[in-house]
Amino acid sequence: MAPKSSARPERRAKLLAQIAALADVAVFGTATKTFRTCGTPGCRCHGAGPKHGPHMYVSFRGAEGKTAGYYVPEAAQPRIREGIEAWHKLQSCLRELAEINRTGALDEARSGKP
Repeated sequence: MAPKSSARPERRAKLLAQIAALADVAVFGTATKTFRTCGTPGCRCHGAGPKHGPHMYVSFRGAEGKTAGYYVPEAAQPRIREGIEAWHKLQSCLRELAEINRTGALDEARSGKP
């Protein structure tokens, strides 16, 4: 349900502030844990032994629509996780802002305001 007209400017201002804060840390992608084999032929990971990992890997859809990704070093993992969470919150805020903008434009058109 859309916010009432009187509450719209305050909610919009709060959303814009929240969007600015989230945009500072947002990271696009999905984090996964991977387990891998190494390049050493005699290593345990090539046989029945456990693979190396878990390693954090982030995948995302690139500009051409192809999936891409990158390995995340352990030292960067907390910031990347925070950034991915911020990205999801940012999308939610943008959807809410778009709804406020849409209802505001329609309300103005119906009331005859320019």
